[in-house]
Order: sequence, then structure tokens, then C-alpha cells
Amino acid sequence: MKTVTREDLERREHEFLAPEAAFSDSSQGRLTPEEPDAFRTCYQCDRDRILHSKSFRRLAHKTQVFLAPEGDHYRTRLIHTLEVAQISRSIARPLGLNEDLAEAIALGHDLGHTPFGHIGEKALSTAIALYRGLNPLDPKNQRLFAHNEQGARIVELLERNGRGLNLSREVVDGIRCHSGSLRAMTAEGRIVGVADRIAYVTHDIDDAERAGLLTEAMLPRESRALLGGSSSERIETMVHDIVIKSAAVGDIQMSEVMWDAMMHMRSFLFDNLYANGDAKYEEPKAYDLIIELFDYFISHLDEVPDEYTVHDADKPELQVADFVAGMTDRYATRTFEDLRLPKSWRENRGNHR
Repeated sequence: MKTVTREDLERREHEFLAPEAAFSDSSQGRLTPEEPDAFRTCYQCDRDRILHSKSFRRLAHKTQVFLAPEGDHYRTRLIHTLEVAQISRSIARPLGLNEDLAEAIALGHDLGHTPFGHIGEKALSTAIALYRGLNPLDPKNQRLFAHNEQGARIVELLERNGRGLNLSREVVDGIRCHSGSLRAMTAEGRIVGVADRIAYVTHDIDDAERAGLLTEAMLPRESRALLGGSSSERIETMVHDIVIKSAAVGDIQMSEVMWDAMMHMRSFLFDNLYANGDAKYEEPKAYDLIIELFDYFISHLDEVPDEYTVHDADKPELQVADFVAGMTDRYATRTFEDLRLPKSWRENRGNHR
């Protein structure tokens, strides 16, 4: 049986990938140089490091949309991440781009998310602003904590007890630039940005239908007619559209008509699910919980685990934000209860019906 080495894989990339692909042997490298692996390309190594990280495992117990949903089939942040990785590879492959890089970025793109979804992100931005004496209502202070920047911080600094994962610069850039108006340096990174939107628009509809909050008939008629009548149809339609349009223009793009249909569907979800739906009734409690955890630990820095105090000794608000952001939903809830509820209440809470 023949052994396939890293050099073999790198040669294959040049044989089969498009000129626009990010070739493994042309990577900008790592912050700390290291010997290359004998059998894996740099992006394959990055993918594996993310997959085996503590931050990745925590995604299994972090909210996607629904806080503490009843049922086993709702998406968690981990399931969302895996769906983004699958969609990213489905786009990268027919375009002749580097699937390993796209997958690595996709697996790491949401590592920086807080417990309780985006509401936790908002709460930490508020907490940091108040600690610094800033106005938390000022728009520029409402993103003092941003999950994409936090994801890059995790892989660069926080993982491995403060040593970071030492990933390739292309992967870190893709994690940092997957959301908002930022533009990733590679086509593979730009794929993840659009794959993320495709994933959450389609599967959030699916979860909302399962929860009885939406039906297919309630969705915008024109968008549904264009995108499809099920999650699988919508994903396939948008992936095919991106592949065709991107091949024609030489960059990662969706056709204007398809993009408008997707964003119309996204706006509908914001109006009817994310901002005002039944799924959000518990969010004020989650927001207050995060604020209280931050306030407690900023006053008890000695209780913050050592792995979060290796960096930024002069910025305790960042150390506390790192710690709280890394919590899962249930760990944050349990920590809050341990701090606020008398011990006897916690011990007896399961003894009464």
C-alpha cells in the first residue's frame, strides 16, 4: 500500500484546484513557525486542531436560536457549525477551491459565541462598556464584544491554556471575517460567510416550524417560490446559484435575485422570530444573567480560572469576558445559581413537584 505524503497532497492541489484556490504550500504560515506535518497539509492540521479543541466541544451546549428548547432535534451551535461546514464544502468543491481550508474556517467560525446566542454577545458588550465608563447605547460600543473577533482571539490566544492553536493565517482571517462587512482574504473564507447565512436562514425556519412558531404558508410567498418549499430545497437552490454565479464572475457571489430572496427571508425571520417571536421571551433573563456573571467576576478576579488570566493583565474586563463567553448555557446557569441561590435551595430544588 502506497503512503500519500503531505507533499503528494500539495502536488495534487496544484493539479486539480482552480488558480483562485488557496494552495496549502503557499500559505502565509503561522504566527509561530513549526515543522510541517508528514501526512497532512497545513489546513488539514488546522481543521483537526479546531475539531479537538475545548471551545469546539462547548458548542454542543450553546444556544443557536431557542433557549433551552424542549426536544432533541433543535439545532445547537455545534449542529449549525457542522451544517455550515457541509455547505461550505459543497460550494468549494465544484469551484475547484480548497475544501480543507473552507472546512477549517467553517468549523472555527462560531467558536467565539457566548452562551444564549447573540443576546449573550449584546450583554457582554454592555458590561464591557459600563466597566470602561462608556455609553452602552452608543452604536460603536454595542460591538465591544463581537463573536467573530472573539473566535480569532480564542484560536490565537486562549486555547491550550493560553498558548492558542497556532493556526494558519488564512484560517484565522476567515474566522475573523466571516460576518459583517469584513472581507476574508481567501475565496474559501468568503464561502464560509455566505454558507453561514444559508445555514441559519434555512435551519432556523426548520426549528421554528418544529416549535410551532411558523409554518411554510407563513413564509414570504415570493422568496419561498424562488428558494424552495423545504430546507433541503432552499440549500440546494442557493448552493447551485452561488456556484454558477461565482464561476461566471470569478469571486464568491450569489445572483442578485437569489440574494434578495434570501435576505427577504432573513428579514422576515428577524421580524417574526429573532426579535419578536415566542422564542425570545426568555432573552431578558439570559441578558441579565450574563451581566450579573460579569459583574460578579470583575469583582472577584481571583475566581477566574488561570487559563483566562494569562493575557491582558491590565484589562480585567477582557479576562472576565473571555471566561463568561466560554461558558455553555447550562454552565452559565449553574454558576449563576451557585452565586445567587442559598445552598439549601439548590440541594432541594429537585425534591418538590
